Amino acid sequence: MTAIDDVLALAAAHGLRLSAEHAVVNEAGLDYRVILVPDWEGRRWVLRVPRRPDVTDGMAAEIRILDLVAPVLAADGIAVPDWQVRAADLVAYPALPGAPGLVLTDAGEPDWRMDPADPDYAVRLGRLLARLHSITAEQAAAGGVEVRDPERVRRAWAEDIARVCDAFAVAPALVEAWDAWLADEDCWPDRTVMTHGEIYPAHVLLGEDGAITGVLDWTTARVDDPARDFVIQFGAAGPEMLQVTLDAYVDAGGRVRPGLVAQTQHLWEAAPIGYGLFALATGAEVDRATAAAMLDPGR
Repeated sequence: MTAIDDVLALAAAHGLRLSAEHAVVNEAGLDYRVILVPDWEGRRWVLRVPRRPDVTDGMAAEIRILDLVAPVLAADGIAVPDWQVRAADLVAYPALPGAPGLVLTDAGEPDWRMDPADPDYAVRLGRLLARLHSITAEQAAAGGVEVRDPERVRRAWAEDIARVCDAFAVAPALVEAWDAWLADEDCWPDRTVMTHGEIYPAHVLLGEDGAITGVLDWTTARVDDPARDFVIQFGAAGPEMLQVTLDAYVDAGGRVRPGLVAQTQHLWEAAPIGYGLFALATGAEVDRATAAAMLDPGR
């Protein structure tokens, strides 16, 4: 029995009658294996299977997030998943319109279906983020969504850095850079807003005309530093396209603090911290080895 057959049997146990024909596996996510598969009437479904037991701990929180953001983004014609199966071993929902801008090949290589430096995409992304960030901390708290105030944002990064430094050998230059970052008052937010946390083309669905039609995978969403939603645009498209996104963001009602661009670059450069935390969560030796190489590249 193939991996797809296993997942379809799991779906059948939850009442979904699906066809293995034309099933497509997407391995891009670190937390879920995703399979896109039609039912017998031709309707496409997305099946998300947790990769680790700890992933299921956040499901209830993600449901609250989807309930909060769905009506807000719908005002711009942007859909989010409507979970119709919500179980510890499977999440399933009807596929959203559009296709992801990035998928992984069977060999694990990125397959770009769009140009991340496309100015039209940069503008659309800015408008999307302005709409998402219009959700206030108070609205999110009322919906049961995690809220981090500005003080908590910086403290959380300090705690994460301490955890990683305790668990791994870290290059002194990295530690010095992180200490300077934590001490730089200009970088840190004076207010927090509803954020996705992993906005990048694998999680953004696009129509044939390039319009953003949906946003996937709200696992890391919470009220936090708005800069976190610009990080991958900076890394994938560069500072010039980041500025295009920020201009569109401001035009659509978003607010850019003076240190946001610098903070975006710091967050991009903090990727070894995130991967170190991921390795601690999975406990896998291969993940620990990758994290160790990122945290002390000269070793």
